[in-house]
Amino acid sequence: MSKRQLKLGLVPTGVGGPGTHLRWLDPEIPTNASVDVDWYIDIVRQAEAAKFDLVFIVDSQFITPDSPPHYLNRLEPLTLLSALAVATKRIGLVGTLTTSYNAPYNLARRLASLDLISRGRAGWNVVTSGDAGTAGNYSRKEHFSYDDRYARALEAVGVVRGLWSSYEEDAFVADRETGMFLDKTRLHRLDHQGDFFSVVGPLNIQRSPQGEPVIFQAGDSEQGRDLGATIADAIFTHAPTMEQGQAFYSDIKERARQRGRDPDRILVLPGVSIFVGDTDEQAREIERDYNLRDQGFDQALAEFGRSFGWHDFRQYDLDAAFPQEALEFARSSFYTNAKKIADRAREHELTLRQTVEVVSRPQPGPFCGSPATVAAEIIRWFEGRALDGLNVHLGHPAQFRRFLREVLPILREAGVFRSEYEGETLRANLGLPIPANPRRST
Repeated sequence: MSKRQLKLGLVPTGVGGPGTHLRWLDPEIPTNASVDVDWYIDIVRQAEAAKFDLVFIVDSQFITPDSPPHYLNRLEPLTLLSALAVATKRIGLVGTLTTSYNAPYNLARRLASLDLISRGRAGWNVVTSGDAGTAGNYSRKEHFSYDDRYARALEAVGVVRGLWSSYEEDAFVADRETGMFLDKTRLHRLDHQGDFFSVVGPLNIQRSPQGEPVIFQAGDSEQGRDLGATIADAIFTHAPTMEQGQAFYSDIKERARQRGRDPDRILVLPGVSIFVGDTDEQAREIERDYNLRDQGFDQALAEFGRSFGWHDFRQYDLDAAFPQEALEFARSSFYTNAKKIADRAREHELTLRQTVEVVSRPQPGPFCGSPATVAAEIIRWFEGRALDGLNVHLGHPAQFRRFLREVLPILREAGVFRSEYEGETLRANLGLPIPANPRRST
């Protein structure tokens, strides 16, 4: 491999995702941003001009009236990414699709189509759906159990990758002289029979210039980390401190190594918010101002129940002890995060009000300061093996522009971030090899 380079992803959440219910009040953000393809094209082209590796489209398929504005009204990921594919040339296009509520054959076909439309720039963020209410939108009385969700995901990814290998690279002869279009010996059925899926195959679409879409995964539970270490090319995560980032980084790389994988072939990309000011002090003021502006207590309380299966905490006395029994509602939802919240409340004897305030209160982030300070901190985390790259939350457009204009040049001068794309595909730009086709004839 060439010299290790910082990887950058852009995470646009339009009018405001979790914790930023009021971000849409920024006059620079169109009130229909989350469904405006022209808005997406504009910001993704900015990221591409800056040589970002990818744009990452988050998704879920269950809402309540208390969901964040971006969740209430947003475009389906692969439809949006297909539009972005023809409006861009180099930037990677990563979409979130659940293995709990999609059939592997359909997943394989849709993602392979995006990969061909974009000429090898597609990525799949594998999720298992933490919102238990999603079951009701797919004719199920209840959500899959936690263990079943991850077991299904592991099998589904194996099936999808098997389908992506249906055709060998030279299967389509298309010889007008002989009249042979397909060399039938280079087309392979899958014939998968598993615990959750039965799929015959083959898939009716060829491999792309990067072989197959890049696999991304996000999950902090033991099952989530094991899944990522087994199937992922890149891991989305969150690390409040460098020490926590280093611990996660080391853990994922070791889990990958134990599975016989090259740990350098799995990238760790935490999501971050970046605040840039003329001075460190001004940047902290900007951070505080935006954080206070973007969410109030009422919105935080309404959203608080998401990790607990959207349990409504407004029914409790805010000044009584945190209701530990509510953890039961998280069993099929975001249980790992919910348990952390409940444990913290019990350990510190917090009331419900205090728990909501602690969880929702914006904490000073590590990437906040003057351009030089922000760049130095990014380099420190990168060289300290706390990350391989960053997923930058778009947030407020003015701050994103400052990052592009004032921080990236310092990172380039330091030699940790590219001035030009290395290749034509997402894999090439991430420094990942093209996966060998296991069906290739000898």
